[in-house]
Amino acid sequence: MIPTKMGSKGKRMDRREFMAGCIALPLLAQAGGAQAQAGLTKIIFPFAAGAGGDTLCRLMAQEMAPVLQRTMVVENRTGGDGLIGIKAVKGASPDGSMVLVTTGPTMYLLPMVEKTPSFDTAKDFMPVSLLARFEFAVVIGPGVDAPDFKSFVAWLKAHPDKSSFGVPSNGTIPHFTGSKLEKDLGIPLTRVPYRGSAPILNDLVGGHISFGITTLADALPQHRAKGVKIIAVSSAERSPFAPEVPTLKESGIDLVADAWYGMWLPAGSPPDFAGKLSAAASAALAKPEVKEKLTAIGLIPVGSTPDGLTKELAANTALWQPIVKATGYKIEN
Repeated sequence: MIPTKMGSKGKRMDRREFMAGCIALPLLAQAGGAQAQAGLTKIIFPFAAGAGGDTLCRLMAQEMAPVLQRTMVVENRTGGDGLIGIKAVKGASPDGSMVLVTTGPTMYLLPMVEKTPSFDTAKDFMPVSLLARFEFAVVIGPGVDAPDFKSFVAWLKAHPDKSSFGVPSNGTIPHFTGSKLEKDLGIPLTRVPYRGSAPILNDLVGGHISFGITTLADALPQHRAKGVKIIAVSSAERSPFAPEVPTLKESGIDLVADAWYGMWLPAGSPPDFAGKLSAAASAALAKPEVKEKLTAIGLIPVGSTPDGLTKELAANTALWQPIVKATGYKIEN
């Protein structure tokens, strides 16, 4: 027997009122979920503010918010080479309140190099869209007398004591590009990890390292000012930002090592919401004014369907897995 309770005005609550209240509970829960979907969305970017990826996030938030009729804000959750932000979205409610924007390499390289992977991209996240591509560059300092990549290889062989090179961080595409160069060239190289591109460029100008592998966009200003020299780009084709510079493949290295930014939701999110996000992102990236702003900072806008992002991730995983495995590189959790 269902017990009776006192109502707010002192009346007893009968069986029908009690049952009506029970029926209303799941409806209230659904309403709460709908409010979350119609309200605030945080774009979690797992790296510091101010760089190209952060600018991309803020531009996407600005363009997508009115289309989706949501308030969209960017939150930088830095640390752990991207893991802090990734884990935050992994553990978030699948109600549209959190979206992850990060580089493709963080999503396929981190599970390869962690001794115990913190996440499974396929199981823990729902793909939304590819956003923009960016490129890497092999850069030499003014103390290296080499007009092109092939001359630089000859210079390295003649100066084995000057084979140190800088990368923005360990466990990154530049790190493993260096490993690939070492293997293909047959020259022992000494990797020096930095925190970002700026200190690499400073040490190149100062003659403390011979070359660096960093993002093309970060190296371009110094290259144009003749402070450093870009001798190869890692993309499949010559970069629109430096068309005079040959690719690694043109230079005899069988490697394409570009990268990109993508957008994901937590696993279990409504597929129709992912579709709406994807359409809004692609529409924003197709706008001429958005393209202009992104190309100004060295990003190539692309956009894709959720399936397109999944295929891109799979192709990159297949490319880099044997390269990473051959190095034996692992990080402690």
